[in-house]
Amino acid sequence: MTRRHRDVALAALGGIGVALLVVGSAHAHALSEGNARFVEGSEGAALGPFVYLGAKHMITGIDHILFLFGVIFFLYKLRDVVLYVSLFTLGHSLTLLAGVLGGLRVDPHAVDAVIGLSVAYKAFENLGAFERLGRWRPDPRHAVLVFGLVHGLGLATRLQELALAPSGLLANLFFFNAGVEIGQVLALTALLGGLHLWRARESFGRRAFAVNTALLAAGFVLASQHAVGYWVSA
Repeated sequence: MTRRHRDVALAALGGIGVALLVVGSAHAHALSEGNARFVEGSEGAALGPFVYLGAKHMITGIDHILFLFGVIFFLYKLRDVVLYVSLFTLGHSLTLLAGVLGGLRVDPHAVDAVIGLSVAYKAFENLGAFERLGRWRPDPRHAVLVFGLVHGLGLATRLQELALAPSGLLANLFFFNAGVEIGQVLALTALLGGLHLWRARESFGRRAFAVNTALLAAGFVLASQHAVGYWVSA
């Protein structure tokens, strides 16, 4: 076995381990019992608490973070990062609001399975698999927007499980979404800082393939786990 093959194999195992950690910490990603009681019992607009809940939800949502990591992995210009993250933000903001306000309901396991596939898809794209297969490659901007819509449904399913008071609902949804964006900025700052330091090292070129292989494995394991959950709960 060559060194590259060994690195890829180890990376794939690492990706599976990360995915299992994500699945095992799923309850941390959901609203805690205390936070849920507060949300259900709140009347009127509550800026601070809902911003906090939104930021916490994004930062603890490792599946969202893995997707963003894949999106920015090969983006070297700040304007490209801003463009792709803005498309992702637009997508998940629309479906978060539509899901809660419009009553658009999707099975949580089904939407989380697609979120797992979004991670795998981005890694597949980063690995240059479309070019190797000689097949049509979707526009990555369109893909990020579409998967942003899916991630927004994932956010909406968390709030739809709660009995939200109609008083101040619209304002609190905007506050929650603002918190999600704050959490996203914090996560992106850390990811971009780490990538910037890593890209300056020679190991980036050698390890990029292995890291995206790990990301691919993590995405497929996440999708499989949630697909099983959907089948069991059906």
